[in-house]
Amino acid sequence: MEITRISTFIIGNPWKNWVIARVETDEGVTGLGEASGLTGKAAAAEIEELTRFVIGMDPREPARVYDRMFKGLFLENTAGVCAIEIACWDILGKSLGAPLWRLLGGKVQPRLRVYANGWYTCPRDPSAFAERASAVKEMGYTALKFDPFGAAYLNLDPAEEKLSLSLVRAVREAVGDEVDILVEGHDRFAASTAIRIGRALAEFRPAWFETPVDSLDVRATTEVARAVPVPVASGERLRHLSEFAELLAPRAVSIVQPEPLGCGGVGGAMKVAALAQAHGAVVACHQAQSPLCTGLNAHLHAAMPNFMIQECFDDFLEPWARDVLQGVPKVDGGYIEPSDAPGIGVELNEEEAAKHPYGRDKFIRLFEPGWESRRRQ
Repeated sequence: MEITRISTFIIGNPWKNWVIARVETDEGVTGLGEASGLTGKAAAAEIEELTRFVIGMDPREPARVYDRMFKGLFLENTAGVCAIEIACWDILGKSLGAPLWRLLGGKVQPRLRVYANGWYTCPRDPSAFAERASAVKEMGYTALKFDPFGAAYLNLDPAEEKLSLSLVRAVREAVGDEVDILVEGHDRFAASTAIRIGRALAEFRPAWFETPVDSLDVRATTEVARAVPVPVASGERLRHLSEFAELLAPRAVSIVQPEPLGCGGVGGAMKVAALAQAHGAVVACHQAQSPLCTGLNAHLHAAMPNFMIQECFDDFLEPWARDVLQGVPKVDGGYIEPSDAPGIGVELNEEEAAKHPYGRDKFIRLFEPGWESRRRQ
């Protein structure tokens, strides 16, 4: 089997253009991968550039295909590299008639606990947050993540800090003690501010305080993790195994969040999970992309002995998302299971995708007021 062509599709999700890659072969078997992130057309163009490395290769050898691209880009993990690697795993599973989780060694986890994200598209008002959090709990979720910090960068003025903490308090009171709350920091703060906020969050018993400082700054992340009484989670912006080793070595952070679309795809995510296990840490892969990643991460997490919890936006996306990407497993009672279909088990409906084209305004802006609405302000 040989790779003959790679097609890309940009789908105009309102708050982030999704970039889907389809690897095609001479035997008619195809596989899907994803390169969504902070760019749209640039990611698609990168995939086109990468075809010079992989056309003619056997996609049933994803490690070999990845190695060719990784070395060809002078040892870089990029969204395009990861998308093609993931699509090759999809093809491998289809060629063998086996789901991805089976190729990774089987289900260590029979089902996966999920936390809801993207639910707080409401005004930054405690009553609004409480109402939305209660509704998500009624849907069966036992964990919710949210960023209460508005458009903050490095610091918070006293009024904004008071409002942010009141939002966390409102959510905790709305969902009770039996539901986990996960507080997202989005790399916003200087270390001193993050430490102050982390200590203030302790009364609300968050399951974690995510990326409180620039997550590429491992020293600052370690400093904060050692200074606050709540767990710190990080890792979504790390790209290389050595970076995760640096993050884990001090043993201050024990919750790692590899992004499969950035850390080397399927193979990269599984390597990070093994490294985390060696350091006594748990894994919760980052997933703020299309529903394709819901399906992908369910396979990855099912095969990880140190899985913690899976992120999911799907119940809060546009209604048409499941028409575009079909076969995505659904959250049921706060849990999800990977597909038993060959490969990842998700297929692209091109006709439906064409109804939602790329948009220049379809990008999330985490440091602009009102970003929570996930619409252009």
